[in-house]
Amino acid sequence: MSKEKRLKTKKQEESTTARLKEIVNVLKRHEIIHGMTPVKLRLILEDLGPTYVKIGQIMSMRSDVLSQRYCDELAKLRGDVKPLDFNTITELIEQEYGLPAEEVFPKIEEKPLGSASMAQVHKVIMKDGRQAVIKVQRPGIKETMARDISLIRKAAKLLKLVDSPIDAIDFNGVLEEMWIVAQQEMDFILEANHCRELTELNEGIRYIGFPQVEYHLSTSKILVMEYVEGIEINQLDRLRELGYDLHEIGIKLAANYVKQVLDDGVFHADPHPGNIWIRDGKIMWLDLGMVGRLGKRDQQLITNAVKAIVDQDIFELKNVVVSLGNTSGRINHSLLYEDIEDLLNKYRELDFGNLNLGDLVSDMLDLCHSHKIQAPSGVTMLARGILTIEGVLRDCCPEVNFMEIAVNHLTANTLKDFDLTKEMQNNGKSIYLFAKKASQIPGQLSDLLKVLLKGQAKFNLDVTGAEEPTRQLDHMVDKMIICIISASLLIGSSLISTTQMKPLVLDIPLFGIMGFLASTVLSGFLLVGVIKKRWKK
Repeated sequence: MSKEKRLKTKKQEESTTARLKEIVNVLKRHEIIHGMTPVKLRLILEDLGPTYVKIGQIMSMRSDVLSQRYCDELAKLRGDVKPLDFNTITELIEQEYGLPAEEVFPKIEEKPLGSASMAQVHKVIMKDGRQAVIKVQRPGIKETMARDISLIRKAAKLLKLVDSPIDAIDFNGVLEEMWIVAQQEMDFILEANHCRELTELNEGIRYIGFPQVEYHLSTSKILVMEYVEGIEINQLDRLRELGYDLHEIGIKLAANYVKQVLDDGVFHADPHPGNIWIRDGKIMWLDLGMVGRLGKRDQQLITNAVKAIVDQDIFELKNVVVSLGNTSGRINHSLLYEDIEDLLNKYRELDFGNLNLGDLVSDMLDLCHSHKIQAPSGVTMLARGILTIEGVLRDCCPEVNFMEIAVNHLTANTLKDFDLTKEMQNNGKSIYLFAKKASQIPGQLSDLLKVLLKGQAKFNLDVTGAEEPTRQLDHMVDKMIICIISASLLIGSSLISTTQMKPLVLDIPLFGIMGFLASTVLSGFLLVGVIKKRWKK
């Protein structure tokens, strides 16, 4: 190994050691050995710096990894972090373009518009005089995150203090997924492509807009976009002063998000108020670094789930839950049916005006977790996105119901896609197949009766969920065997004691004494077990 490589390796080791000491000190300060709470976890991540804040933001969307109360608390990790020094920003610009900062952007405002865990945003004036914003990536953030995630993997045992269903998931796989998502957010070219893709998918909608990207100036570490001068959707008084109808805004916002999810399969994964602005009558979607995707299969499953809930169809909803993700064990189908029925009963009395789709999706994910079914990341991101967008609607226009708009959208699509000729052909084919199979039933019944009469019938019975009764039966049989052995020893020892079998101890045969002792020990063991069981009751 060359001297230069040795120095580099030594420097990395020293950096890792220093960071590890810093992490340990933060954990000590928050007294992690006394247990973990949602608030404590959020404070720890905030103290550990931008890298861990970003990890917390990603984890807040993974209710399949953490319980819902942890996700709700981590969702608060959206505030600004300490901004970079302006000289650092100009140095980064010069490094990226190879030119003095003023030659690229004649004017750069020193005060940032926002400072997040991965990047900082400044308003600039371009050479042609147009206003724009630049999103500058924090220096060394990728290396820092890679190092921190490596340390998390090594210290994964500490995370078991959090009440997460760790046994039902591949924790290393979850960390890997978080790392992939973070790397995507650190590639600003990818964010630019997200912006282009969503712009094209919503091109025909006049009331929806996305910021235009200056592709010739954008790189993987600096993103240049148009300056959106508008009003945040949560500035309600300002919107009313300008004559905006908040109810109309809410309906259009919900309708577009439903379209993104159910029609396009590409949706904004972080739709909090700071990323939704109103400009010139348009709803502008900002910050497209985190975009969720649903495949055609997942889209259809989400659609089927909504329909099953509307129709109170337990069997269809069960099929959706089982098909939604990967299982890490055997499914207790009878218990799953019961849990789904309880879920539907919970929402049965509510009309659409009072039903929150986000809460419903969260309950479905909790149902998956309890049965060790791991949902795909796109679905968990969707759950967090719907919860967030419903929160926005609740604040600005509480009379707009997201679930109702989603159902209306599904109904409209069903009518739009309805083809009478095709339906008649499909139904005719189904009737023909049914008639053909029905004609075979008498012959099949005749064969079955012959087999039964000859005593050749065999039945395979799978009693799912019978493990606990079987285990109890095994314990009962074991106790009966011990009881029989104890009684046999007692009777046998009594018979031996009536003889003069040698050797003798106090004129009693030794084998008789040993039998009495063994019988006493076994009887004591059974008695202790019975007392413990009754004490627990």
